[in-house]
Amino acid sequence: MAKASGFPSGDVDTAQILERIERDKVRFMRLQFTDILGTIKNVEVADRQFEQALNGEVMFDGSSIEGFVRIEESDMYLRPDLSTYRVFPWSAPTGESVARIVCDIATPDGEPFPGCPRTTLKRALAFAGDRGLHLRASPEIEFFLFHRRNGAPTTETNDGASYFDLSPVDTGEDVRREIILALQRMGFKVEAAHHEVAPGQHEIDLGCADALTTADNISTCRFVVRNVAARHGLHATFMPKPVYGVNGSGMHTHLSLFANDDNIFFDADAPMQLSSACLYFIGGVLRHAKGFCAITNPLVNSYKRLVPGYEAPTSVVWSERNRSPLVRVPAARGSAARIELRMPDPSCNPYLALAVILRAGIEGIEKQLDPGPPINKNIFKMSQRERRHLRIDELPGNLSEALDELEKDDLIRDALGDHLFEHFVEAKREEWHDYSKHVSPWEVQRYLGVY
Repeated sequence: MAKASGFPSGDVDTAQILERIERDKVRFMRLQFTDILGTIKNVEVADRQFEQALNGEVMFDGSSIEGFVRIEESDMYLRPDLSTYRVFPWSAPTGESVARIVCDIATPDGEPFPGCPRTTLKRALAFAGDRGLHLRASPEIEFFLFHRRNGAPTTETNDGASYFDLSPVDTGEDVRREIILALQRMGFKVEAAHHEVAPGQHEIDLGCADALTTADNISTCRFVVRNVAARHGLHATFMPKPVYGVNGSGMHTHLSLFANDDNIFFDADAPMQLSSACLYFIGGVLRHAKGFCAITNPLVNSYKRLVPGYEAPTSVVWSERNRSPLVRVPAARGSAARIELRMPDPSCNPYLALAVILRAGIEGIEKQLDPGPPINKNIFKMSQRERRHLRIDELPGNLSEALDELEKDDLIRDALGDHLFEHFVEAKREEWHDYSKHVSPWEVQRYLGVY
C-alpha cells in the first residue's frame, strides 16, 4: 500500500494543497460528492488539471446525477473543500498515488446548488450556529462481507462467527483489520471494530467529530470498505437486511450538542445528569422520527430490518439504558454525555440524515418538547395492551408509509429544501411502485401450489 496522508482541518489554500500534492506524489485526484440518495460519485482529474480543480473550475453534467437537474440545466461546478484532502492508502494499477477532496456543488452563476446534500447539511449546521450550537456525531457502521461467484455478489458469508467472535471462527478478521488500517492512514479516528451478531456481519465505529466531517467520513468509509473487500475477492454491502432470519445492519449514531466547548446535554445537578436541553432534543427527535424515517431508512429493504426481534428499534420512545427503544442514553456523562439514535441504517445519505436529525432536535429545544418518561422495560416483550397504556407510537412499517409521514412533516421539508424534498420523494415513490409490482420468490412459494 502507498503511504497516505491528510491535511489538518482549518484554513488551507490552493498553494498549500499543491505543495502537499507534490510531496505525496499524487498523480490523480478524485473530486468526491454524493447524489441525493447518498451514492458516492466523483470526477477524476490528472495532475495537469489540479490547480483548475482546486479553484473550483471543474464542470460536470448534473442531468446525469440522480435528483440534480434537467438536461437543459445540466452544467454544475465542483467546489472543493480543501481541508478534506486525503490520499488513498493504495496506488492506482499503474503505481501512482490517488487523492480525494470532498466537494460541494455550485450552479454556473456560483451559487450553492439547492440539491447538494452536503450543502443541505451545512445549511442545517448554520441554523444551529446562529443559535450558538454545533453538533458532534459518531456512527457505528455495520456491513456484511459476502463471497463473489463469477464476479457477482452472493449472500454466502465468509464466516460463521457471531458477536465479538475472533479468528479462526471470524475469517473476516484480516479484511476488517486491513479496512481499519486503510482508514487510519487516511486520518480517520477508528474507535473500535468487531464482528457483529450475524454471520459475515461486521461493525466499524468512527470517532466523534463535527457533523460535517462525520458525514464526509461515513461516505468515504463505505467506499474504502467496499474497495478493500473487493481486493480480497469479497463483496461488502451496506444493504440493511440482505439475509432473512438474522440481524440487519444499522448505523447507530451518537449525538451531542455543544455551545462553544460545553456539552449542553450534561447537567451535574439534574436527574440522570441530563440537561433539559438534552431531554428537549430527544423530544424533538421523537416528535419527528416518523417524518424523517424515510431519510434515515431510505430503502424498501430498510423496513425488513425495522421489525421486532432483531435488535432494531420499532417504537418511538427513549430509555436511559434499554436498547430496544429508538433513542438510548449511554452511561457516559460530563463532556461525553450523548444520545444514541438507533434507527438509521448505513444505506442512508449521511448528509441528509444528520441535517434532519439536527433540525428536529433543535425544534425540540426551542419548543421545549417533553419526551416523556424513559421506558426501561424491554419493549419487544410488552403486550399490545401495555404499549397502548404507555402510548407507545410505532415507526412506519414500510417505505410507502414513511414517505406519507415525510410529506406531512413541514419541518423536515424545510430542512431538506423544496428541490431535494421533491426529488427525493419522487425517486422513492418510484422505488416503492416498482417493488409493489414485483413478484417475489416468497409469494410464488407461498401461493402457487395453494391457489
